[in-house]
Amino acid sequence: MPRYKLVVEYDGTPFFGWQYQATGITVQGVIEEAILAFSGETARIQGAGRTDTGVHATGQVAHVDLARDWPTDTVRDAINAHAKPHPVAILSATLVGDDFNARMSARKRHYIYRIVNRRAPLALDANRAWSVKWGLDAALMHEAAQVLVGKHDFTTFRAAECQAASPVKTLDRFDVERIGDDIRVHASARSFLHHQVRSMVGCLQLVGSGRWTVGDLRDALEARDRTRCGPLAPPSGLYLTGVDYA
Repeated sequence: MPRYKLVVEYDGTPFFGWQYQATGITVQGVIEEAILAFSGETARIQGAGRTDTGVHATGQVAHVDLARDWPTDTVRDAINAHAKPHPVAILSATLVGDDFNARMSARKRHYIYRIVNRRAPLALDANRAWSVKWGLDAALMHEAAQVLVGKHDFTTFRAAECQAASPVKTLDRFDVERIGDDIRVHASARSFLHHQVRSMVGCLQLVGSGRWTVGDLRDALEARDRTRCGPLAPPSGLYLTGVDYA
């Protein structure tokens, strides 16, 4: 049974997240319905990450097993044709071995969080970034972000409903850059806790606005207490941008 690796792009705004649900439209559900429409097969796909409601992706990865050996271009184009009009696109489909698993084989996941820092409201970027109207010091945010790099107990930045076995994770990269009004936060790790990136960005926003110091962020991390976390950044600014497998 051939296994296909799919690289997926989507606008998360209209979806109740990635993972299939009995009620509510999801990215996984749209792709599985498209596969059924072109192949006649009821196939379950597995993604590298379970993005939340409103979260976007430019490089989500999934795999699916199909009974028939379809050309990879046909798999890509047929899913895209049947996924319309939903904002989902299969960027590529490639044949992989049976030992490939989009979730379990992943070695690193990459996210970008976008903040548009200006007084004017968002027009083109509505639902695609966090609009922060007060001034933010991106350089100070970057300095604070380095406190969180490395292996830590991230309980403070973990959602109450997180199902991870341990709150201990290793954050490989957490950088902040400003490009005009656009502040971009880059986060990379093998895996993340539920709401970890959005929780950390919410705290960085407090540092950038002068309401927290770098020391306050360090204290919040070391407290290992969810009540010490800052505001949860909205999902609209978060993008899953890539997954590494080697």
